Amino acid sequence: MRRDKYPQDNDDDDDDDNRGSSGSSSNNDGKHKCLRVAFLHPDLGIGGAERLVVDAALALKAKGHDVTMYTSRHDPRRSFKETHNGELKVQVAGSFFPRSIFNRLMVVCAIIRNLLCAMSIVFARGSYDVIVVDQISASIPLLRLLTRSKILFYCHFPDKLLTTRESIVKRLYRVPVDWLEEYTTSWAHRTVVNSNFTASIFRDSFPSIKVPPSVLYPCLNLQQYDNTKPSRDGLDLPRGENHTIILSINRYERKKNLGLALEAFSLTLKKLGADSTTASAAEDLHLVFAGGYDPGLRENVEHLQELKSRAQTLGLLNRVSFVCSFNEEQRSWLLRNSVCLAYTPSNEHFGITPLEGMYMRMPVVAVNSGGPLETVKHEQTGFLCQPNAKQFSEAFNKIITNSKNSKAMGDAGRKWVESQFSFTHFSNQLDHIVQTIVLSY
Repeated sequence: MRRDKYPQDNDDDDDDDNRGSSGSSSNNDGKHKCLRVAFLHPDLGIGGAERLVVDAALALKAKGHDVTMYTSRHDPRRSFKETHNGELKVQVAGSFFPRSIFNRLMVVCAIIRNLLCAMSIVFARGSYDVIVVDQISASIPLLRLLTRSKILFYCHFPDKLLTTRESIVKRLYRVPVDWLEEYTTSWAHRTVVNSNFTASIFRDSFPSIKVPPSVLYPCLNLQQYDNTKPSRDGLDLPRGENHTIILSINRYERKKNLGLALEAFSLTLKKLGADSTTASAAEDLHLVFAGGYDPGLRENVEHLQELKSRAQTLGLLNRVSFVCSFNEEQRSWLLRNSVCLAYTPSNEHFGITPLEGMYMRMPVVAVNSGGPLETVKHEQTGFLCQPNAKQFSEAFNKIITNSKNSKAMGDAGRKWVESQFSFTHFSNQLDHIVQTIVLSY
């Protein structure tokens, strides 16, 4: 059942997949074939992976395909509006199984919930031509054995590299889980990843999978950003029009290194305040942390409290706001009313947030590793820094004290996103991939 290599696409190689196709996909008769497509995603919340999979569903729907999303968790209060306003069909299954057992075995529970959700696809009325699976690969063999569907796996990043192994028990626990991830991933008809960086990590992490994945960059639905009406209603932010906001958008997880933005912000205030020519700028400066927050996840709760405690220690509680989950209108307001975007994770596999910042004409300050190396152009659309407070603070200072250059960076960032990360590019490329899978097997 496993394949040793992917069949050849209509092109001679995978370059078209890595760049994005310029035209509509077609079958051998030159006619576009409308397909039934299912997406299997563990939790349709608010995050980069969720934004990507929602955009992928919208992209295929825009190409005329019949799309249904399956998930084991979907809370309309913390999800993208397309998943609850009727624009996309969403089916929830497997939610009755617990997400953890006494705050343990979360990976095992996630796999079981994923398998239960996959079974709802197996027993769905009518069959699907293509099933797009992401994040959890455990269900891929099941779907291949029990359906005639072609399986496309989107690997955001190998899960085996996203976990801590601080104890012998945890390391032993991860051995079969890591093996299962590699084995089940190999069953996909085709695998794509979100960046060249992730492609290299994928090859190193899964040595038994001999065929390299294709790169499918995430995108921005530019029309959606243009049409969303910004609103600060419900945002607990300081009133007044003179505040200069440094914005961080990321989930409240320790691996996102949000404390880096906090430490850099503190240094920036000290440096600006010590200079009489920039003291007024320091008075108006404010840091906003905004991101996905789930009160049911212990790490989210603990890390938010850790950040608040550190802000209090630094004497910054009145200078820092914490926004826990937000709607599209609030997100739009934050992106339109901030002076720069701080993106602090190291070795992030891609990161959609820097694209959002650049499209909204904000310079981006990001760590010089992982996905941002492919999205942020150093000293042209922002700054790529070592993950330390000193370099981040220096970048903040340059942006705040040189508005002319910051505006030029913002304009360059918008043009860069429009040319390389548009929804049209992404739609054409993804449509080409699913059409090729159906035709080749």
